[in-house]
Amino acid sequence: MRALALAGGIAACAGFSQFPEYSQQYYQRLSGAVDELAVIVADFDRDATALGLDRGAAIQQLELGSAMGEARALSMSRVFKRHDRLSEDLSQLQGRTSLERAFTPWRFTEPKLAQETLADFRPAVPLTFEGIGFAAMGLAVGYGLISIVFGFVANLFRRKDRAPQVN
Repeated sequence: MRALALAGGIAACAGFSQFPEYSQQYYQRLSGAVDELAVIVADFDRDATALGLDRGAAIQQLELGSAMGEARALSMSRVFKRHDRLSEDLSQLQGRTSLERAFTPWRFTEPKLAQETLADFRPAVPLTFEGIGFAAMGLAVGYGLISIVFGFVANLFRRKDRAPQVN
């Protein structure tokens, strides 16, 4: 049982140790996505301002136009929402350590960014203090969880004395 717990601990150690690098790569992609969306939003706002409109009025005018205008209004509304959401995520992750980032997993949920980051991610040996810290946490969590699960299962199958013996 200890060997299985140790194997579980080592597996979790390897997995946890990769979080600092993954979070850094996700953060970089997030930053790039926010920068690119900001350019699109700024272009739209500039065009609207040149016509004496605010963003909302420009969207309304697009909706009243042709089918293409209506479709563009819908897509731009999605761009504005995504830009706001990703900007908030970026703001909350900026300047935080990997440990602090680990306690905000909902900031890593943009499907496209997460998939692209994971697709390009290559595991590496953690040589930073943070990587080693996450590895140690993974070892403890993995070992502990496997020990608890197997200990519970083992208790279910242990023989119980049917009746106490009297001397």
